[in-house]
Amino acid sequence: MLILASRSPRRRHLLGLLGVEFVVRPAAILERRLPGERPERLAVRLAREKTLAVALSLSPRERSLAVLLGADTVVALGDSVMGKPHSAREARRMLASLSGRTHRVVTALAVWIGRTGKMTSGHRVTKVTFARLERDRIRRYVDTGEPMDVAGAYAIQGLAGVFIPRVSGSVSNVVGLPLDLAATMLARAGVRGLP
Repeated sequence: MLILASRSPRRRHLLGLLGVEFVVRPAAILERRLPGERPERLAVRLAREKTLAVALSLSPRERSLAVLLGADTVVALGDSVMGKPHSAREARRMLASLSGRTHRVVTALAVWIGRTGKMTSGHRVTKVTFARLERDRIRRYVDTGEPMDVAGAYAIQGLAGVFIPRVSGSVSNVVGLPLDLAATMLARAGVRGLP
């Protein structure tokens, strides 16, 4: 039984593209950055904590049969981390700081195998370049509501795609689940039916 330890509809959609059956059990953890923690380490730690939290919530029988997949995505401009905006004002501020610049998107995955109790993790980094955005264009985008549920205040697979002239790396990583890494890690964990 494959369990996705995430409530993200984008991760659900991407995992579904791999053609494997899975159930969703979101993790409830406190997502906070430790002092001095680099974005890559933060993403890996949170992915592992989410996965472990769901593993510990399973019954002994479920645990023995389960393979869990947890993920965390971090948008980083230098060492500054941008989470999901809490307000339209914060979303506008984030987008203004990304305007005309290249930033990193880090998605970390953790896979826990119930029969062995072992967990592995890995991550992908994608560089995303934004066009220069005028204040009015940012305001109109934020007014659509799209930026309010995504790290960095933009959805590359949505309207924000028009702001992005260049991507270096995996686009599915920016959406929230690097498909190449997910398929490799799940295959190693014994999940069958992957492409």
